[in-house]
Amino acid sequence: MARIEHFNDPAAPKANSIVVAATVFVQDASGRVLLIRRTDNGLWALPGGAQDFGEYVAETAVRETIEEAGVTVSVEDVVGIYTNPHHVVEYSDGEVRQQFSICFRATYVSGEPKTSDESSEVRWIAADELDALSIHPSMRLRIDHGFEHRAKPYIG
Repeated sequence: MARIEHFNDPAAPKANSIVVAATVFVQDASGRVLLIRRTDNGLWALPGGAQDFGEYVAETAVRETIEEAGVTVSVEDVVGIYTNPHHVVEYSDGEVRQQFSICFRATYVSGEPKTSDESSEVRWIAADELDALSIHPSMRLRIDHGFEHRAKPYIG
């Protein structure tokens, strides 16, 4: 299913759903962050996705990282909660989802980066390589907050 992200766009369609989602900021021993290149829009992003019924949201973070990137993590903290009502995601099936994502800080446990149906590339990326990648502004905000190691989670 195709998706279009609208960010601070006055012409964006109105949201008709909100879905709890989790993203994961995890670094390797060299301080690089794990990123995937999404198959639905070609943009680089933190691994993550929607919470399933019957799971804790931290379990969502672990499951999605394994599914999308082949890496097992342990959730340690919260980078931030991202709920910008001016960020909506339009899907080809008619759903227009308002942004609601909890970005978790996690520790690498095991596994090697590998692609999936949702990721065409998976890599550990150094902070100084980010500007060369195509990353949505809302995702870049989460990545930057992750690298900042803030004392308190971002709420916005």
